[in-house]
Amino acid sequence: MIRVLIADDSAFMRKVLSDLFKSQSDFEVVGTAVNGQDAIEKVKKFQPDVLTLDVIMPVMDGLNALAVIMEQCPLPVVMVSSTTQKGTNETIRALALGAVDFVSKAGGAISKIDTIKDEILAKCRLAAKTHARRNFAAAKPLVYNPRPANVEPTTRRIDVKRRTGLVLGQKPTINRTPSTTAPVKKIIPGTGKKIVAIGTSTGGPQALQAVITRLPKNLPCGVVVVQHMPAGFTKSLADRLNSISEIAVKEAEHDEIIRPGQVYIAPGDYHLRIVPAIGGERKIALSQEPRVGNLRPTVNYMFDSASQFGRDLVSVIMTGMGSDGCEGMKKVKATGGYSIAQDEDSCVVYGMPKAVVDAGLADEVRPLNKIAEAIVDAVRR
Repeated sequence: MIRVLIADDSAFMRKVLSDLFKSQSDFEVVGTAVNGQDAIEKVKKFQPDVLTLDVIMPVMDGLNALAVIMEQCPLPVVMVSSTTQKGTNETIRALALGAVDFVSKAGGAISKIDTIKDEILAKCRLAAKTHARRNFAAAKPLVYNPRPANVEPTTRRIDVKRRTGLVLGQKPTINRTPSTTAPVKKIIPGTGKKIVAIGTSTGGPQALQAVITRLPKNLPCGVVVVQHMPAGFTKSLADRLNSISEIAVKEAEHDEIIRPGQVYIAPGDYHLRIVPAIGGERKIALSQEPRVGNLRPTVNYMFDSASQFGRDLVSVIMTGMGSDGCEGMKKVKATGGYSIAQDEDSCVVYGMPKAVVDAGLADEVRPLNKIAEAIVDAVRR
């Protein structure tokens, strides 16, 4: 039974959501709250499995309440937000604070609950299975120091079973063997011009904040990100990260050249490919080709295109439900690319990284607060 607490200043919405959850055999409504302060008190009192939290409320709004909850009594939270620009920006801030997911109010208020009831139920069921995460402590951005040309790298690629034991301090898991389904291709030598590709989903905005804010502004390559998110939200995500990071961050545009020291986030509802450009450059190609597994963009789509750059590619897979990215990572590894996976303990949902690690495709398995460092080290090699 999933115990849910509903926080909304609208009596109508509290009734509608309560009736929705009560109609399901696997949910129990343990209480309702009328504002953020009330939500904090009732979270502590009832200790629900999931909290649905409105953004705009009197006394204390949803964002301030969320910050307190994630610090004092963290639990999975699903935000209920409007689709206005202000609502979109606040949703991104909520996800950065640790909310698992969000549901958009059509037209600023949910007037037709039937159109989104399945989404609400599905997201709350998923949230109940996730790990609530406090914000990682802010850390100073890294400084990129190139490795001298006459010095060999001190870190080498090792089998994922050994690497996992080394990083996590655990004994190797004997069933994590390299995939036998990856196509056999000639390893493409590096050209000295790296590129970083990051894929993530549920829990991703908070994870991206922990990683991108630590990347150095003088990183000598571009970073391309696919985050599962609807249209209209990725620009707010990019703008927020840009405002708090030393490295530049923007929403990706079709045909733009990938520049060093720049992070590009795939726009919602567009697949993103990384393709060669004139003069040895790489550029971004956006399309609205059919969804893959009901997703657009997908990490597989990006990794598949980036695999052509062989040893110049550093691929990163982070928190998210499902296995998007695993098939693309097989091609990355077959052509000599380097791969980094987020570890289970720091993931909100250990799905996408687990698929890569279990297939034997991860060169490194790192906690979230060490991934930026791992990226910089991989770029230096």
